[in-house]
Amino acid sequence: MLYALSLKTHEDIKSRITYSVTTVKLGPDDMEQFLLRELDACGLPYSTLSPEALRLLVRSADGILRKARNSGLGCLLEAVRARKRVIDLENANRVLRQPHWRQDTDMEGAMP
Repeated sequence: MLYALSLKTHEDIKSRITYSVTTVKLGPDDMEQFLLRELDACGLPYSTLSPEALRLLVRSADGILRKARNSGLGCLLEAVRARKRVIDLENANRVLRQPHWRQDTDMEGAMP
């Protein structure tokens, strides 16, 4: 099939074919390790995330890497805005309270 698609007459069709991969959700331990590896890649110490904030980010990501990455970046930006060196539960809740992240079950100790 790939040989037939490589013919010049099928070039238009070949450009529209995409491959998709289904990835399984990560467990909490794997998600935590992913977030810590991301901190390593940035050159930040693990103490940048408080244990409570890390648990909240892991739980709110629901095993999806993109959610974990984006909410982690949001927390880093929020910490910069607040001029804090440590992302605490307050910062994580502030990020998760934003409309595109909002899920009532994800916020811990957040005020309505």
